[in-house]
Formats: sequence, C-alpha cells, structure tokens
Amino acid sequence: MTRTPWEPGPARPRLVAATVDVWCADLDEPAVRAAAHDVLDADERARAARFAQPEAGARWAAARGVLRVLLAAHLDADPAAARLERGPHGKPRLAGEARLRFNLSHSRGVALYALALDREVGVDVELPRRAVDHVAIARRAFGDAEAERLAALEPPARERAFLRAWVRWEAALKCRGSGIGGAEVPAEGPQPWIRELELDGPGAAALAVAVGPVEVRCRRWSPAA
Repeated sequence: MTRTPWEPGPARPRLVAATVDVWCADLDEPAVRAAAHDVLDADERARAARFAQPEAGARWAAARGVLRVLLAAHLDADPAAARLERGPHGKPRLAGEARLRFNLSHSRGVALYALALDREVGVDVELPRRAVDHVAIARRAFGDAEAERLAALEPPARERAFLRAWVRWEAALKCRGSGIGGAEVPAEGPQPWIRELELDGPGAAALAVAVGPVEVRCRRWSPAA
C-alpha cells in the first residue's frame, strides 16, 4: 500500500489534469456538523430527519454538507445553491457541470471525497464492524477462491484482508457508476485504475479512477479552511 500523507487542504482548491484530490472529513466533529448543516437544502434536512437512528442521520447530513462545501470551493460558487442529482444507477452528480466529477463514501464518522476533472472516480471507506461473517460475504461478492483464502487467515488478518478487498471492489463499481446494485452486470471496457488509501485508524479505503495512473493529493477538510 502506498503511504497516504493527509495534508490540510487549501481554502481555494483547484483541480488540474491527471490529478485526483481526495479529501477526508471527521463527521463527528461538532464544528464540521455545524458548518455542513448550514448549507443543506430542505429536502436534505428532511431526509436526515427520517433516519431511524438520529446519529446516522446526523452523519449523513454532515457528509452531504461537506460535499456541497467542497464542490462550491472548486467552482467558486454558493454551497447552498449546488443542484445535486442522481445518475442512472444512483451515483450523485452536479447538475449542469460538464467537467467536474466526484464521489463520496463514509463509514461511521469517517468521510472521503474524490474529485477530478474529465474522468470518473469512485471512492470507498469501510471501518470494522462487529459480528460480520467475512467469509460468507466474500464468497457471494468475490467467489470461492477468495473466500477460501480469507478462511485460512486468523480473524484479525481476515478482517483486514476482507476490508481491503471490499473497498477496492466497491470503489471500482462506484467509478463505473453501477454501485453494489450493478455488481451482477459484467464490466465493460478497461478496468479502473485503483489505489488503496491509508487511514489514521483501523479500516480500509480505496480510490478508483476511470483512466490512470494519476497523481493523488490527499487532504483533510476542516471548517476553518
């Protein structure tokens, strides 16, 4: 795995060709939640309120708000004015924007955002969960060979190996715009370029880019920026 140096991001970020910016945000930080909530529209606030678990709704709202702020910073626009829509398979996109591509993922309080010009991206982050049958899930998603490989590992190593395989797989699906619901659809064309991303704590993360290799700039987002 390539070492991931997460650096504070600039207040006025600018994308360049053959480069992908990946931003990390702490969704449990009160200042992040407050800054993100201010830019949500009425539908987003209502959706957050419908979550069965209030904490899950608060994290979803924070993740969505940070996305709006990041998109607006790249476009010199008002975060609250961004019109987000869904593609054919549910992948979010910015209405009326021809060049900027993005994707987001969050697991509990950790959120990752990938942004690029003129090339599709997918990003996925997964933190460990309790009571998960990694071998059974791997058998359904990856096949018997990968399931047997995981079964031969000790539990801590098995969980780590499973998470690394999962985020690579999911990032690639999201890059193609299919998501998990399109996992049964055969992939067409070249496979995405994939890079694993190192987190500060436990878990795994990966970035997929439609055309690579590219330079990856890893940045931390904060309301102060």
